[in-house]
Amino acid sequence: MSQTNAPKPDRSRYWLNLTLAGFAAQAGCVTLVIVLGAVLGGLWLDARFQTRPVMTLILVFASIPISLLVMFFIVRATTAKIKSNLKHQNGEEADIGKNG
Repeated sequence: MSQTNAPKPDRSRYWLNLTLAGFAAQAGCVTLVIVLGAVLGGLWLDARFQTRPVMTLILVFASIPISLLVMFFIVRATTAKIKSNLKHQNGEEADIGKNG
């Protein structure tokens, strides 16, 4: 059997991909925690005040923009960290997140 000499993958690209996958997992987990907290809090408030679906629906609908804002701040912080690491490694500005 012959072995092909495939080019080695770039290690910095590999770590960047792992970082982005970790970011996606983090954003998904944070969204899940916020929505589950809203559901559980709404169910508890509904049981406390006998307003069966009202408080749960209010908190779930309020959790949607909150989770989007939290995800936005996570994206900004992660992107800034990746850019600063790449800039520090390469000595030049990274092009992640730039259009064009």
